[in-house]
Amino acid sequence: MLNFSNCHSMLITGASKGLGLQMVRQLLSTTERPKKIIATARNPDAAEELQALAKSHPEVHVLTLDVTSDVSVNDAVQAVKSIVGADGLNCLINNAAINIHCYLDTVTRDAMMKTYETNTVAPLFVTKAFLPLLREAAGQGSGMGIHRSAVINVSSLLGSIQLNLGEIPFFKIYPYRASKCALNMITRCLAVDLEAEGILCVALHPGWVRTDMGGANANMSVEESISSLLPVICGLTEKDHGGFLSYNGETLPW
Repeated sequence: MLNFSNCHSMLITGASKGLGLQMVRQLLSTTERPKKIIATARNPDAAEELQALAKSHPEVHVLTLDVTSDVSVNDAVQAVKSIVGADGLNCLINNAAINIHCYLDTVTRDAMMKTYETNTVAPLFVTKAFLPLLREAAGQGSGMGIHRSAVINVSSLLGSIQLNLGEIPFFKIYPYRASKCALNMITRCLAVDLEAEGILCVALHPGWVRTDMGGANANMSVEESISSLLPVICGLTEKDHGGFLSYNGETLPW
């Protein structure tokens, strides 16, 4: 059984649908859940399933967060601060992302920049904005993991440079692949900078999942993906810091 009871607070971006929403659902399905689950969305009013979960579970807090807007990010930080108080924020999961299907003959500057803004730049600046709360939590514990303070960036196997010449070269979606590769570097840079403060930083691949982004041909359901991913998140320790892991816990090549 999953045990997240030692994680006082968890924030999940992009929680209105897909992987983020399923993460909230499955966390609520266990009695050993985080004490405070903060689920964010660009338009919470339209997130009917998420709102329904919040109504029946008082530990779920639904907030507005557009990860590409500094104003929205700063407003969210203040709202989260009022929720977590002096305990700080234990776990930030940067899940929000987009996928614009562009190949060599169709890729545009605009597609590249929009994808980078959401998938690479936003996780960095969301993390930077929440650092004071993550540091507050890190100062109250020892070791590394979600029990103390952690930044988890939802990446992709498609961000692996090595595997683009091996197993999976056929997904030639330039913006998405490049943005996830860059997110992996962001994760590693954060790991270097935050290690001394005890803030764990990891990039996780959730699998190829049947979501709006992954498409109908993907080989995993959201239930299968999150059922595998949550135990990995729960068990993260110092040995995983700065790593690139799959949903089954295996280390992936950069």
